Amino acid sequence: MKLNELTAYLESIAPLAYQEDYDNSGLIVGHGNQELSRALISLDCTEAVVDEAIATGCQLIISHHPIVFKGLKKFNGKSYVERVVQKAIKHDIALYAIHTNLDNVMDGVNARIGQTLGLKNMRILSAKSGILKKLVTYVPHSHADAVRNALFSAGAGNIGNYSEVSFNAGGTGTFKGNESASPYVGQLNERHQEAETRIETIYPAYLESKILMALFLNHPYEEVAYDLYTLTNQHQQVGAGMIGELEYSVSEQDFLAQLKTSMKAAVIRHTELKNKPVKKVAVCGGSGGFLLKQAIAAGADVFVTADYKYHEFFDAEGKIVIADIGHFESEQFTQQLLHEIIQKKFSNFAVRLTEINTNPIKYFI
Repeated sequence: MKLNELTAYLESIAPLAYQEDYDNSGLIVGHGNQELSRALISLDCTEAVVDEAIATGCQLIISHHPIVFKGLKKFNGKSYVERVVQKAIKHDIALYAIHTNLDNVMDGVNARIGQTLGLKNMRILSAKSGILKKLVTYVPHSHADAVRNALFSAGAGNIGNYSEVSFNAGGTGTFKGNESASPYVGQLNERHQEAETRIETIYPAYLESKILMALFLNHPYEEVAYDLYTLTNQHQQVGAGMIGELEYSVSEQDFLAQLKTSMKAAVIRHTELKNKPVKKVAVCGGSGGFLLKQAIAAGADVFVTADYKYHEFFDAEGKIVIADIGHFESEQFTQQLLHEIIQKKFSNFAVRLTEINTNPIKYFI
């Protein structure tokens, strides 16, 4: 298949619009019309991973972490980033990253951590705001269903576990067309009154062009009346971290032991234990220290994340147990998640997990 067929599917699950400002997710090397027969999935894209792709005949490497975060001014092979890009281009291997956009969706990286730990009733820990918009339009009663259906098909009207959500109210619209008009109903130079339905529905901002195209193609009027509103509401299924509950409360020692085993962690760095049962757990793959206040406010007993610095552990202030399991360890199951996502849609496509442990951190035990 074509590369853009696969990337379009991945971005329908984890839209690029949901990545953080500092990130560089998406197609880094390659072009959309490139033919694919097999792909390699890895947490990181290293020289060894590119060598593995060459050896196994993979034309695409899908990594969680982007190999390029900052602009490259020279390609002389002095850094591993330059060497990876050079080798990928030389061997016609596309590089694609799906990073914080996969972190920030409901069924993404953090949900997989929660599932691995057996958490129930999971929700986003810090939901994003400012990414929802509302469309209001006015349609003749006869075309209201057609317009609504088109908007829903384009991605409007989804709120949590509900789809095809809209508000509708009846009213009367007036208009008068001049000599250059071509009105759907009414006579030129005469004011016309038409029974209309006011349709309101919300949508993710990144779908706006698609939503408006659906409106224009299905609305009967020559001039379509519509309003767009930017909402400050939080999008409850998009954001950082997750929080959930264990099926049964356990002691802190038992939870840490389970955490170490489940996440295949060589070591866990943690704050002083509180000698209280653990029931509610917050998680964030990778560097999640920025979510500590949200984890405490949500009533989490333990916050599982990575990349904590010495002085940052003091920020727990006895209110929560911070458990740092390591960056690679917290995100390693993202590889299996991506494999499952691709196989669900493209069951006959050859996709494999890397056999290389890309964790740059080693432990002397």
